[in-house]
Amino acid sequence: MRTRKTFYNWLTNRYQLVIRNEENFAQKSAVSFTYAKVILFSSLGFVLILTIALFLSRGILSFLFDPRYEQLQTQLELVRLNQQIDSMAISLDRKERFVQKFKAIVEGDDTLLLEADPLNEEMLSPDEQLQSMNEEIDRSDYRQLDSAFRRRIELDDPLAQLSFSTGVESELSGTYFFSPLTGVVSSPYNPSGAHFGTDIVTKPNEPVRCIADGTVIFADWTQNDGYVIAVQHRENIISVYKHNNDLLKKVGNFVSAGDVISIVGNTGELSDGPHLHFEMWYNGNPVDPEEFVTF
Repeated sequence: MRTRKTFYNWLTNRYQLVIRNEENFAQKSAVSFTYAKVILFSSLGFVLILTIALFLSRGILSFLFDPRYEQLQTQLELVRLNQQIDSMAISLDRKERFVQKFKAIVEGDDTLLLEADPLNEEMLSPDEQLQSMNEEIDRSDYRQLDSAFRRRIELDDPLAQLSFSTGVESELSGTYFFSPLTGVVSSPYNPSGAHFGTDIVTKPNEPVRCIADGTVIFADWTQNDGYVIAVQHRENIISVYKHNNDLLKKVGNFVSAGDVISIVGNTGELSDGPHLHFEMWYNGNPVDPEEFVTF
């Protein structure tokens, strides 16, 4: 009992640390303490220092000195880059196929339209691929019937072609389009006569400007329409500029509204003078350019 009481007294006895001036022994400050408080605060300080040390060793210090951390980060970066490369390759292949199909449409060749996308077929099971092939055959059989039905409707009621623009004007009312050039409309939009654009007569070698921001998806020579350039815009809009004398942009170039993309010309077998044949397509259907653009 004496030993336990002595230890308890040693812990609880109050002591005072006094700081005095050496010259006149004047008291400057004093600190009261017990050994129990010293042990408590020392333990808390040790735990705090140990926690900070562990945090640094697992975080900042491992980032600076641990080679395994750097190796792990390198592997994660390689995995991320491989995923990006695969995604870019798939996207590039699909864009290339889209450009080829659009080029075929412009040139009047529809053989590519019946081809299936191999990227999508790889993701389908054999039964789903067979079903897709059957549906594709059915669509190809129905295409001729649909075309004949459309021709009959057009012959019976030429005004039925006005349905091409039904609802489009209200959907695109908030979109502003830059005028490609200033001139005189010589031949307006007339889908019943297979004229899906507007012909604008102007002086030779006038610059043609893009109507909105977009990406060039076609820029090449065609026999009927000469130099043709097409731009993909937002909202599934495509603008097409035909019979140019020269093309100033290439496929893949990003263009802004008002950028000069070509020069007015008289190229192609269907051209009978310097003019621009301008088309607008929305969701795969032609629309009247004069409803949205002022020439």
